[in-house]
Amino acid sequence: MSVQPPPPPSISPAQMTILRIAATLAWSDGNLADEEVEVMLDQFSHLFARNDAHQDALRAELRDYLMQNIPLDELVPRLTEPTEKELVLRLGYQVINASARAPGEALINAEEASAYQTLVALLGLPAETVQRLEQETTHPEANHTLVDQLIHTLQGFLKEP
Repeated sequence: MSVQPPPPPSISPAQMTILRIAATLAWSDGNLADEEVEVMLDQFSHLFARNDAHQDALRAELRDYLMQNIPLDELVPRLTEPTEKELVLRLGYQVINASARAPGEALINAEEASAYQTLVALLGLPAETVQRLEQETTHPEANHTLVDQLIHTLQGFLKEP
């Protein structure tokens, strides 16, 4: 029985790049935890869906793409807009904070921390911006939920088919 590749995605190439970067960070410790998958599916289906009905279908579709692990240095150069880079940093930070592999382990392990630092370096964002985005991601209640912030900031960009 041959393995069939997934059908073409219903999201834009820019959206796929963002999804794949988050997935690569989640895979950085060699394990894609259920909690990481759920965070990504929740965030991406909410951000990329055209409506509520599309959101459920998109969750199922995006799950296949999360299984791919593509190197960050191949993906990050595809990001051209500052809003894309900021979104990737926020999502990446949220994904690596999603779960520990073992009870008692820190939420961010050494492999994830290393991958995150590689992402920060590749994005080339100013240190103040990185610090601000991490703070906002860690304490989203100060400015509504993280999803609300991202949707407000990236409304036009992310709704491209």
